[in-house]
Amino acid sequence: MNFASDNAGPALPQVMQAMIAANEGFMPSYGEDALMGRVRDRLRELFEAPQASVYLVGTGTAANALGLATLSQPWQTVFCTPLAHIHVDECNAPEFFTGGAKLSLVGEADKMTPAELQAAIAAWPAGDVHAPQYGPLALTQATERGRLYTCAEIAALCDVARTHGMPTHLDGARFANAVAALGCTPAEMSWRAGIDAVSFGGTKNGCLGVEAVIFFSPENAWEFELRRKRSAHLFSKHRFLSAQMLGFLEGETWLDAARTANARAAYLAEGLREVAEVDFAFEPEVNMIFARLPRATHQRLRAAGASYALYEGPLDQGPGDTPLLARFVCDWSITETDIARFLALLRG
Repeated sequence: MNFASDNAGPALPQVMQAMIAANEGFMPSYGEDALMGRVRDRLRELFEAPQASVYLVGTGTAANALGLATLSQPWQTVFCTPLAHIHVDECNAPEFFTGGAKLSLVGEADKMTPAELQAAIAAWPAGDVHAPQYGPLALTQATERGRLYTCAEIAALCDVARTHGMPTHLDGARFANAVAALGCTPAEMSWRAGIDAVSFGGTKNGCLGVEAVIFFSPENAWEFELRRKRSAHLFSKHRFLSAQMLGFLEGETWLDAARTANARAAYLAEGLREVAEVDFAFEPEVNMIFARLPRATHQRLRAAGASYALYEGPLDQGPGDTPLLARFVCDWSITETDIARFLALLRG
């Protein structure tokens, strides 16, 4: 009954098999392995972008921070929401790797609107030497609250950015979950909507630890390579990053894993709706559910071994009927049996 995070689950069998196969013999290092060529070809095919530059790193923070650094200058500002991962969960890594570019917060939630973006941009007068200059727009798909931008919404935000000469970056730690939920193609959710660079997540969807950084304009390639090396994120035994991504991209493995995780979350949400004391904070769209349950219910579930994140508390102090917000995340490996057991405990 582990709903703590899709980071907490096991790796996909296809990924593990690819790693074992890659462990035979000798291969060139630092990304010169033949496996990386196959990864590059596969992602270009998947994104319908034959000229795209494709790189691998080991963590989502590296993917986001180095991607944004490549699109930014130190005197610029990155526009993102207050709940964006780059703002609340990366220990100022974007600011560090960009050399000091600030983050300007747009709106008050996990999603932004074109009007909110326009207002945030207007807060910094263009060309004022005393103010930060316009840097990238950074979107998260799916958001930190499990919500989605439609392809049309992404395009509308990118249009605003383009008007001001700003590049756009998409944090796609759960990119596959979003594609599965929207029923769109990777191209439709990225460059066709106006996105310049994507962090394509593998770790949360069944890899051991690998993320792809994809630039749709080749002009960014060399700078990213330098930044990746300088920041110590160029792996010497790179073949083990390549192998993970290659196993992940085999057939529709990446998409099937996301579909399964989303379906398990939908099954969990269906059961939660049947419990009167459960109040959804957001309508679930991917593999994350945010809901409030009474403190006493949380105490009972935790005592029975259920694992999930609590955002309000404390758990052990206060009235038992006080609702506390929790996050439940399903990964590809959780079974309907696990979920049924949790729901049975919830119903008492």
